[in-house]
Amino acid sequence: MEEIILKNTGDTEALGKKMADQLKPGSVIALTGPLGVGKTALTQAVARALGVTERLTSPTFTVLCEYETGRLPLYHFDVYRVNDPDDLFEMGFEEYLHGDGACIIEWADLVRELLPEETVWLELAYGEDEDERICRIC
Repeated sequence: MEEIILKNTGDTEALGKKMADQLKPGSVIALTGPLGVGKTALTQAVARALGVTERLTSPTFTVLCEYETGRLPLYHFDVYRVNDPDDLFEMGFEEYLHGDGACIIEWADLVRELLPEETVWLELAYGEDEDERICRIC
């Protein structure tokens, strides 16, 4: 496990770029952590580094937002409000996981059993001051 301290938005942008540089079709990133810790902010940093030109917002009420303008498609899931994981399969979740883009899934611990073994897990936590975050990569 690697632990990274994010002291400011610049650190988040740098981590987003590092992650984006490693993404390829079929990549899955699982984000976990409490409400407001920066899951969407990190996803936005990844999207910017991929060259996504659309405004990225949290798909809390829609479950999925698709972004096609970067160097590869980005599928941004927020599964916080998913009551039954089977509902994800009805929307083609498996095809997204193994498709031609990369998936970033917020609140991924809620659907852990559905994710591929090679999923990269990032746990975000609050740091010592209000702007600091701790990112644990598994």
